[in-house]
Amino acid sequence: MADPVDSPMTISQRFSRLVADAEGEMVTLAWVLDQLHERAFGLFLLILALPCCIPFLYGVPQVVALPLLFIAGQMVLGWGKPWLPQKLGERQVATASLAALARRSDPWLRRIEAVSRPRLAALTRRPFDQLVGLALLVFSAAILVPVPGTNTVPGIAVAIIAIGLLQRDGILVLLGLILGVAWIGTLLVAGATAVSLIMAWIGG
Repeated sequence: MADPVDSPMTISQRFSRLVADAEGEMVTLAWVLDQLHERAFGLFLLILALPCCIPFLYGVPQVVALPLLFIAGQMVLGWGKPWLPQKLGERQVATASLAALARRSDPWLRRIEAVSRPRLAALTRRPFDQLVGLALLVFSAAILVPVPGTNTVPGIAVAIIAIGLLQRDGILVLLGLILGVAWIGTLLVAGATAVSLIMAWIGG
């Protein structure tokens, strides 16, 4: 279920607050989830998706994609609060990396927040948010594909959808869905073309 927007703090402010509250050089995903409280679904999706938006970043996107899949699955099932099993919750993130991510994403988050507002809010609530969760499952699976550059576009799509859910902005949710579906379609067409060329070469 999408999260209510009932806090005066902006998304970028909450992200900065999360970093400020971190103790030690490493934090676990379970700790991050515990800090998000009532906006856990949207914010956790956003925090997991942001590293995937960085082009040609290897390793990290594949680490966060599994928790992304897990959280998206809970959206599909209509859970009211996200949960991670112990093994996924124990995955660690460097506090310095979290701070750098917050710093790099802050200008973009502020720009998006400035233009977003509650629109087509039905898309952020049941039953439509469960369909959105289904799309997020597919996008998260695409991030897992170990091909250079394949994580960036679906990562951006997930981040846009997450902000849309947080801001009750159905327009942003639609934009994220369109971007993600277009990317998945491109991958499928490219894959089918490559297979056809290989088969033609083998047959020739």
